[in-house]
Amino acid sequence: MAVGVRHCTIRFMELESSSLMKCSLSSSPLYRKQSVHFSNSSSQRYNQCCSLSMNGCQGDSRSPIGTVETRTLPAVSSPALAMERLNSAISDMIKSDPPPYNSGIIRLEVPIEEQIEALEWLHAQNHLLLPRCFFSGRRVASEMCINGASSHSKLVSVAGVGSAVFFTHLRPFSLDDWRAIRRFLSKKCPLIRAYGAIRFDATADIASEWSAFGSFYFMVPQVEFDELEGSSIIAATIAWDNAASWTYQRAIDALQATIWQLSSVLITVQKKNPHSHILDSTHVPGKASWDNAVKRALQIISRNDPVLIKVVLARSTRVVTAADIDPLTWLACLKVEGENAYQFCLQPPHSPAFIGNTPEQLFHRDRLSICSEALAGTRARGGSELLDLKIEQDLLSSAKDHNEFAIVRECIRRRLEAVCSSVLIEPKKAIRKFTRVQHLYARLRGRLQAEDDEFKILSSVHPTPAVCGYPTEDARAFISETEMFDRGMYAGPVGWFGGEESEFAVGIRSALVEKGLGALIYAGTGIVEGSDSSLEWEELELKTSQFTKLMKLEAPLLTRGQSRIINQNQKVVALASNYALPLK
Repeated sequence: MAVGVRHCTIRFMELESSSLMKCSLSSSPLYRKQSVHFSNSSSQRYNQCCSLSMNGCQGDSRSPIGTVETRTLPAVSSPALAMERLNSAISDMIKSDPPPYNSGIIRLEVPIEEQIEALEWLHAQNHLLLPRCFFSGRRVASEMCINGASSHSKLVSVAGVGSAVFFTHLRPFSLDDWRAIRRFLSKKCPLIRAYGAIRFDATADIASEWSAFGSFYFMVPQVEFDELEGSSIIAATIAWDNAASWTYQRAIDALQATIWQLSSVLITVQKKNPHSHILDSTHVPGKASWDNAVKRALQIISRNDPVLIKVVLARSTRVVTAADIDPLTWLACLKVEGENAYQFCLQPPHSPAFIGNTPEQLFHRDRLSICSEALAGTRARGGSELLDLKIEQDLLSSAKDHNEFAIVRECIRRRLEAVCSSVLIEPKKAIRKFTRVQHLYARLRGRLQAEDDEFKILSSVHPTPAVCGYPTEDARAFISETEMFDRGMYAGPVGWFGGEESEFAVGIRSALVEKGLGALIYAGTGIVEGSDSSLEWEELELKTSQFTKLMKLEAPLLTRGQSRIINQNQKVVALASNYALPLK
């Protein structure tokens, strides 16, 4: 073992393995709605995936892990030196006797005395090195103690490749799945985290473009780069469980295979518009089908005894471009304007990348403390301070927006009260400003009675009325019957579980992107009494503009009647002055 290694270890008594929880992905999903085939030869293009690891769902979720450790090596001045030190530590582990446990997870980390963008590190790695993930919290993220040290550092963003252990299944995310993830986590090792996402509607059929994600997909990265304020960390993690037929030796060999493929030479990610030309764009649904869906929703909403008060309808836009779309370049461009928003990327093997830039927090748990927020009633920002204030006052005084906002806030409050001993709303109604938009906003805080109630929080607060509607089950049923595509992880929970903390955002403002094969861009809008289908369609166009502004329209290739994405600059001005922009 390298000299100077600091240990942060928690050990449990090993229990006899019980019958395995079956998690086979061999069954084929049914495709009822329209699917998009990104590739006909994915097995050839993904031949450089990281070595396979174990599906943590296949272990006994009630059997504690034998050891959970973080080993911190002495700090170095550069990523290249960090990789050398990490390789040396892994070699020492190979030469040493294996730990005397049938299961465990060990994180080796090397601090770097320089703040380096995690996205740049990820961009430097081969884009076929999968799975990979990226998660960037908001600037207002809370401080956390790194490895029990007395000083506090803020974790800015995390990038990872390979999976020490992953968790996925075709059936809906369950309490047993949550327990399967939690057994690999510990309060004593706060940076061992599982990053991933859950489908918006786990009961809906899975379309081919989302098949690799399953009903949920989480991963503890094999190799991880943590960007902190003023410094960085590079880490390698191994996990094993003999009961799941994944031994310590197999885990070490898989980690070494991934390490050999990594680059320590950083590449600056382009953060300006790549302006790739759009060759074709196709909306699902098209305008006529959209009009019919909105009309049907309004008929139900306007009844004397309505089943629906609000429903959120969405659209998928398939974009084909002349040049490759690099998902990480797109994400870097979104990050520039994404202050106080979450940026994320999740890409399992044999899959496109799910990326997004979302302002909406689903919940954040810090031990027993829980917080969530309500966002609704969106407006564009003004071009001047005076106009911005005028738009803000219009939003605050709008009865329609207040009603929609109150539905979201009170629904979240009731769901938190069902699990928490107390709930505080402060502020009850305020304005939250972002680079391009401003929202009505409320922050809700509560206290869990037990940390195991985290699963109850996740299952109760999702989906919020902001992305589904109200009442929830009636809105979800209408969406399932009406929408002609699979939302997948769009509008679902996206984030991470940790031993001490967990945080999830809502996967809106998002797209499914494949380098060389185009993108699926998702947008949604809330339908309430008084909605107009044509104005809502314009809203969808505006929502997708954060992605389409990164591209140029190839006008000669567009013909009459063809679905198209058009320049939004003039529409933004008009919509900002007279229309409420939905959050989705």
